[in-house]
Amino acid sequence: MDIKTIEKINTATTKSMSSYIKFSLALLFVALVFMYSYATYLNIPNNTFLILGAVFGAYMAMNIGANDVANNVGPAVGSKALTMTGAIILAAIFEAMGSFIAGGDVVKTIKDGIINPDLIADPQIFVWAMTAALLSAAVWLNLATSIGAPVSTTHSIVGGVMGAGIAAAGFSIVSWGTMGNIAMSWVISPVLGGIIAAGFLYFIKKTIVYKKDMLGSAKLIVPYLIAFMAWAFSTYIILKGMKHLIKIDFIGASLIGIVIAAITYFLVSGMINKTSEKLQNRRDSINTMFNIPLIFAAALLSFAHGANDVANAIGPLAAIYDAVANNEIASKVDIPLWVMAVGAIGIVVGLTLYGPRLIKTVGSEITELDQIRAFSIAMAAAITVIIASQLGLPVSSTHIAVGGVFGVGFLREYLDSSESVYISKARKRFKKDKKDLENYERELAQLIQIKDKNKGNYQRIVTLHKLIDEKIDASALAKKNFQEAKSIKYVKRDAVKKIIAAWLITVPVAAGLSAAMFFMIKGIMS
Repeated sequence: MDIKTIEKINTATTKSMSSYIKFSLALLFVALVFMYSYATYLNIPNNTFLILGAVFGAYMAMNIGANDVANNVGPAVGSKALTMTGAIILAAIFEAMGSFIAGGDVVKTIKDGIINPDLIADPQIFVWAMTAALLSAAVWLNLATSIGAPVSTTHSIVGGVMGAGIAAAGFSIVSWGTMGNIAMSWVISPVLGGIIAAGFLYFIKKTIVYKKDMLGSAKLIVPYLIAFMAWAFSTYIILKGMKHLIKIDFIGASLIGIVIAAITYFLVSGMINKTSEKLQNRRDSINTMFNIPLIFAAALLSFAHGANDVANAIGPLAAIYDAVANNEIASKVDIPLWVMAVGAIGIVVGLTLYGPRLIKTVGSEITELDQIRAFSIAMAAAITVIIASQLGLPVSSTHIAVGGVFGVGFLREYLDSSESVYISKARKRFKKDKKDLENYERELAQLIQIKDKNKGNYQRIVTLHKLIDEKIDASALAKKNFQEAKSIKYVKRDAVKKIIAAWLITVPVAAGLSAAMFFMIKGIMS
């Protein structure tokens, strides 16, 4: 199936909920957050920006749910391992669990140390800056979601904080070394994700799909793949998803992961052998072996995302709360339960109402995914983060996941359009057809020269004319298919250009919006 077929499927997809109902439910959540913050903190001096911060934090959290969660479940939905409804329910549960259980009791007020808060002496100015950062990041995420572009929510809030910081205290407030590392992640994340995802897919193809006995190869290889996945995700969750609860280095996390992987291998081996008795020696049968691992991967990725990215919504809100309540600027602040709830519930609300748009984009609008390809992308998401964290490289989970989708799509194009596969076979057919055609024409010329046209020779002449015409027509059609095969596109180029463009402008656009909003707030309040 190529990209044209995918587009037809996407065109036939209908909306499950009207835009009016979605907007109304989203507005209801924001209204509830407003009423709670207003009623609870009515007597706190200068509470206006705390209430506004709560509203903007709710708006930001919904946009994170609408845009960023797609990376965790999109491949599983695109491969049909999960339905859209099942993916939303699973992601909502594990995003909330990650936020509440492992989201942390303390959060940095300045995301990744991109600005120096000591250069902002007035807590009121700091509150204005954080309010502008929060709103600008949310607005940009909203715009990106509306055009179907999965972008990094971390980069969005980084841009917002940077722009507001520059507007408040000048360019010297920005840690430009940190910003340089963030710019590096625009390249590192998708390239690493794409290479690792393509590598896994190629390995599975060579060891299973290209074998004559695919089922026998799968019985041998799949348990090892799932065990390796268990190690990767165990290590990933311990290092990233549970870092607020326990502090374990890579070696300790890896050893725990090895134990879990060994247990998984022994459990899965028997299950695979038993399941394979009911399967046929076909690609679609092999795909079904990856359904359950994909569901676990989607759940674990959602948990880790909830634990890490809830800070993108509640970090500035927690900073606003602390600055208003204590009239000072702190580098780290405690997170009240209601602030954590705004982030966790907001992500779930945004995912439920607006998540399907980006889930479809990641799962089916870039390239066609099956369970094997989706498994390769999930593995890339975990392994890339592990490698990058050990090398100290900045990476974005969004860019990794989408880069993985690009990687498997471009690998398919290469394998299906390379000299060693279709083209070499086509050229052999062309040579054979040309030789047959020459033989038919030579025989026909000999028969025509024979003066004695008996009935047998006459019938053979008619047959040869027919065979020659058929060969000419078949050759013309084969050449047309050959040219089409050389330029076959499994990755939608327009989607690639749109997404990369959105990645490149995320930080500067969010920064520009934030600076403008800061000056607007300053003008109103002065």
